[in-house]
Amino acid sequence: MSRWMLVPLLIVAALYGLLILPAIARWPTPRAQAQGNPPFGLPFNMPPSYSTWYVVQWYGNTQGAYTWRYHWYGAGQGMHFGIDFAARCGTEVVSIGDGIVSKIDAQEHGAGPHNLMIVHPEAGYASFYGHLREAPGVFLGQRVVRGQIVGQTGDPDGSCTSRPHLHLEIRDLSYITATNPVPLIEADWDAIALLGSGGFQRDLDHPRRWVTPFDQPEIHFGAGMLNDYARPWPPDWSY
Repeated sequence: MSRWMLVPLLIVAALYGLLILPAIARWPTPRAQAQGNPPFGLPFNMPPSYSTWYVVQWYGNTQGAYTWRYHWYGAGQGMHFGIDFAARCGTEVVSIGDGIVSKIDAQEHGAGPHNLMIVHPEAGYASFYGHLREAPGVFLGQRVVRGQIVGQTGDPDGSCTSRPHLHLEIRDLSYITATNPVPLIEADWDAIALLGSGGFQRDLDHPRRWVTPFDQPEIHFGAGMLNDYARPWPPDWSY
């Protein structure tokens, strides 16, 4: 190739760097949109209370997830990859946003006895509803709207007496990455946290990291452990 043929290519490359790349950088990402205006609502059409629903385990680096990081949460980098909302069996669960039903009772995602996945293409996320009491009353490909009833809370033990709750996840559209639902859901999380229970595990080598419901990391399913700490607090009594 002669040097004269290189001149047009260099001009195109310069224009790409000066004009096109900055434009791409300005395109809104789901995360950027969520910071200013959360795209989703809560999975219930009733306010939180001890008689309706409340959080029993947050997303992320919870003490429970740390204790069982190898047994239950190994595929999720040792983290709890959703929010658990305690609620009586049969409590109505609603879609957190407009979307399309993509999976029903998908065994590869666990969270039995029944589960549901809804994709939200405009937001760039998918929502997953686990431990439903019965098969959801929707069908694959059905369009749903925010606040529409899509199922009922159940119990992972199938008893409706041991630990009935809803397990809610928010993932990317590939289902490979889970992200913290708190900044993506429009809610008074400070008030909700007052009703909740369960704390976060601390790494004494990095004591301020991942210790509130608001600052938890993304989880990449199948990747390495995030919370295998040399100096954990509370102590790891299993060792």
